[in-house]
Amino acid sequence: MSTTLVHEPGAFVNFRHFAFAEPYAHGFRWLDVKRFRLAGACDDDRDLLAALIAHEQFRDDYAGGGVEPEGTRHGEYWLRCVTPEAYEQIDRERATRLLDTWAEQYGPVPRPLAEALRREAHDALATADSVHHLNGLGEDEYHDWASVHGEFHELVLVDCAAGRLTLLVAADD
Repeated sequence: MSTTLVHEPGAFVNFRHFAFAEPYAHGFRWLDVKRFRLAGACDDDRDLLAALIAHEQFRDDYAGGGVEPEGTRHGEYWLRCVTPEAYEQIDRERATRLLDTWAEQYGPVPRPLAEALRREAHDALATADSVHHLNGLGEDEYHDWASVHGEFHELVLVDCAAGRLTLLVAADD
């Protein structure tokens, strides 16, 4: 791999912290944003995805355990099953629709939450050179307690001009 990823501060947007019109309309949803600076070439997205998968910060079960350096789970999946080939390249518009549909599934989101989602996800989407959606895995690759997530969406945004890779995980539990 010709690229090294340097983890930088990210963000965690918890829908519970915003005032919805209906109780529990937050649906226990959240967006986790992990940012990485690209220290190397930005010419092969498969190499970038491989570098991300190999990074310690990718070893996150997103179920309260946090990053585990020797972890075996990533979100709903066994870590060993997540490969660059499991990602589908999609356009920014499709990625935006995916995030918006997920965020608004129980109705409109409060304005402060919409602003947080714009700042943490949509702004990065708008400048991404490429977007990759973890979409090549199914139930056979689920780990032993994968059902903790009602929905789990993962996008990887590559912005070569900014020298940044952003991992967006939108889920609920």
